[in-house]
Amino acid sequence: MDKILNIGRYLFPLSFLLYVGLHLGKPEVGAAFVPDYLPFPYFWNYFTLVCILLFIVSAVMGKYDKLAYTMMAVYVILMAVLVHLPRAMGHETGIETMAADLAREKELEMVNFFRNIMVTGALLGFAKYVARDKRLVG
Repeated sequence: MDKILNIGRYLFPLSFLLYVGLHLGKPEVGAAFVPDYLPFPYFWNYFTLVCILLFIVSAVMGKYDKLAYTMMAVYVILMAVLVHLPRAMGHETGIETMAADLAREKELEMVNFFRNIMVTGALLGFAKYVARDKRLVG
């Protein structure tokens, strides 16, 4: 049973490869999530891609993994609060151009907000109970 449960140590960080694919394959979608007050949305899309890749490598290799899980948790909660919540409330101006059905788009953004809260909890749990390398984050 432990061998099956140990798969989670790799499955969870590797699942973030989906976001790498999205940022790389559809950079215009990733750039559309960058808030209007930040310049250079494509830069932030690719910067995020690199950060997620570094997180995956660190988590899988077990080097600086506690720091990686913690930093990824900070990133995900910031995305929830600074991107998805304002869009769910209709405050982000770019949301009108994303879909004809604005109410459905707001609902999807609220789902994204709650998903990010859950992922943050999982990342913090991994940082506390799964991470092996505690050099920088005690």
